Amino acid sequence: MRHTVDAASGTGGDDDAVDVVVVGSGFGGSVTAHQLADGGLSVVVLERGRPYPPGSFARTPAAMARNFWDPSEGLHGLFDIWSFRGLEGVVSSGLGGGSLIYANVLLRKDEKWFVHESPLPGGGYENWPIGRADLDPHYDRVERMLGGTPYPYDDTPKTVAMREAAGLLGLPVTRPPLAVSFASRPGGTPVPGAPLPEPEYGNLHGLPRETCRLTGECDLGCNLGAKNTLDHTYLSAARHRGADIRTRCEVRGFAPLPGGGYEVRYVVHDPAREGHRTDTGRLPLRRVRCKRLVLAAGTFGSTFLLLRNRSALPGLSSALGTRFSGNGDLLGLVLNATGGAAGAGPQRLASSTGPVITSAVRVGDELDGDGSTGRGYYVEDAGYPDFVAWLAELAELPGSVRRTVGFGLDQVRSRFGLGSGPRSEIGGRLARLIGPGAFSDSALPLLGMGRDVPDGRMSLRRGYLDVDWTTLTSRRYFERVRATMADVAGALGGEFHDNPLWWARRVITVHPLGGAPMGRHPGEGVCDAYGEVFGYPGLHVLDGSVLPGPVGANPSLTIAAFADRACRRILETHGARPATATATATTTAAAAPASDPPAPGERPTSLSFTEEMKGYLALDVTDPEEGRELGRARGQRMMFRLTITADDVDRFVADPGHEAGAVGHVECDVLGGRLPVEAGWFNLFTRDGDPTRRRMLYRLHLRDPGGNALTLVGHKEVHDDPGLDVWSDTSTLYVRVLAGHVPADGDAAAQVLGAGVLVILTADFVRQLTTFRTSGPHPARALEGFGRLFLGELWDVYGSHFASAEESP
Repeated sequence: MRHTVDAASGTGGDDDAVDVVVVGSGFGGSVTAHQLADGGLSVVVLERGRPYPPGSFARTPAAMARNFWDPSEGLHGLFDIWSFRGLEGVVSSGLGGGSLIYANVLLRKDEKWFVHESPLPGGGYENWPIGRADLDPHYDRVERMLGGTPYPYDDTPKTVAMREAAGLLGLPVTRPPLAVSFASRPGGTPVPGAPLPEPEYGNLHGLPRETCRLTGECDLGCNLGAKNTLDHTYLSAARHRGADIRTRCEVRGFAPLPGGGYEVRYVVHDPAREGHRTDTGRLPLRRVRCKRLVLAAGTFGSTFLLLRNRSALPGLSSALGTRFSGNGDLLGLVLNATGGAAGAGPQRLASSTGPVITSAVRVGDELDGDGSTGRGYYVEDAGYPDFVAWLAELAELPGSVRRTVGFGLDQVRSRFGLGSGPRSEIGGRLARLIGPGAFSDSALPLLGMGRDVPDGRMSLRRGYLDVDWTTLTSRRYFERVRATMADVAGALGGEFHDNPLWWARRVITVHPLGGAPMGRHPGEGVCDAYGEVFGYPGLHVLDGSVLPGPVGANPSLTIAAFADRACRRILETHGARPATATATATTTAAAAPASDPPAPGERPTSLSFTEEMKGYLALDVTDPEEGRELGRARGQRMMFRLTITADDVDRFVADPGHEAGAVGHVECDVLGGRLPVEAGWFNLFTRDGDPTRRRMLYRLHLRDPGGNALTLVGHKEVHDDPGLDVWSDTSTLYVRVLAGHVPADGDAAAQVLGAGVLVILTADFVRQLTTFRTSGPHPARALEGFGRLFLGELWDVYGSHFASAEESP
């Protein structure tokens, strides 16, 4: 049985066949892997990041500089940073997903915050098809597995400060369950640094763990193993039950298989390439087939996969990409706390002592029915490692300079006998140089999260993930959170400061949610109440992207509980019904047009030109005009840039089909971004028996970023209709996108995925005229032959129109 591997080592072959593939190893993926493996199913977990055993998390400046995720730049690190219009997003890349860098809080979604048909400012509504009662038994199971326990120490300064501030403000404060081991056994006496016994299912890292030493490093990865992260719990248990866990495996695409099930395509990131730039688009694809596919790559990851593989999922709900929110995340800071007493000195908050979060203040919601107004939220204390406190003190530049100058002068006076005495000990001077540390010791970060407005939309922009979301519609919510943070700061006798991003009305979220929301039907959501995609049996989304709105509290427990509930359903139904998703057509290899061997002697003369066309396309329609109008309304653009080449102009002119080759690329975000042309054919002025009609034909074999084969077929209809329409006829291309690589005689049986219309803009046509090139012994003759063909065919179609116009008086 294979266990945790670096797939680059060679384990994990191509075209495996298993019951379930799980993409990602965060809260949804890890729970799913364990539950389904424990239920007797064969499970493969594909995680793009690497394992992080205790002691492997970066701490030095050099290691932190490499601790980011961007394989194209040679970075295979922990933090994956995203930047969008109204927010920044921070997620993780590693075995255990977000649990590696989260703050351990296991709060349940408030019962009355499961809203139903709550209107959104721009139209639509937020609706949760499940309630608290649906999740409560699963909340219980996850809490037990993760060892949730409230913070046990009563004398930690920041914990005491939050309790006192909440008391002064009349706000409820709790110590939420934390997935941290403070004692060697459940219910035992907390002891920092005590060894932890290994659970019965073992530990996939094979290294010892210790209880929490209260160092405030939770968000950077716990080098002690005190955090009960998913690699130490669910994933170790999944491996024990036979799950095949493959790291450094990044999924690029997937598609339904004929007859049921799915093919998943992924690449392997070679650890030997760390530190070296890599063209990740050229990495070889590996494949694994499965009866069920679970997307659990996080809100950004899973939505991105669905968007860039949209062509493989005809009929997918238009709700894809909607209901995005940052779970109301907002970071604030209390500085110069004095304890509230006038004239008192700095209050010791010691934010670097303890886990990152120990306490949570809850502010009510209008849904609570207790007189509260607005949207509810939580404000939690936060911590940071000791080295951040040192950086904060160094940032206090005037004080640092003053102390440094004073220390230097003391040393000079001592060396030249100008001091007040013969003392050689300098401990006091060094203490004054370091300073009292009051700035960092009286500071406390505050984390807010709650029910912001989930009206963001995720889409592709030039093949990259884009999020259209701003703080504007949630401004009232954020102002309330800031006001409460300022009240907490005031209760502590301190000053409230926004994080610098807020100056530009931007936020940073570590809890992105939505994008593939659940709903009651496909018009409302992508998935049903169990995370199964409408219209695609056996395809599940079990991570934060499935949530149709903010959790309000820290969302990790809710994501895990939702996955736990879904797995119970999967195990109940597995084998009872096969996956019968609509599969895209199988790839049909179309041979390149046959060409006669070159005649002996003189080589032929070739001619080429480059054409660029732009327009709109929509999926799930078959009529190009309808696709153009729908695509324009949705902002779904399409363009191509093709170089058309006739290798032998004489033969091209003589051939009734006037066939040439086409190379280049197509760009269309609803098809996944930029799609290179793998093979292409162009036919100039074909005839169909009607002497007044010609057609220009295009056939392009493409492959989307997920590896799904597509064919773009298009035609320009050259016909003498009433009016002068020669320009529109020769510059308007009606296109359809077909599933698979379809040969010329296979269009009628092929599945149509979408349709639209492209046109040549005047400026592009002018540039096109400058792109004609010839190669060979007779360039002038080649241009003349092509021109005669082109103009002659146009005269055949439109000549009578011009002639009749000339004869008119």
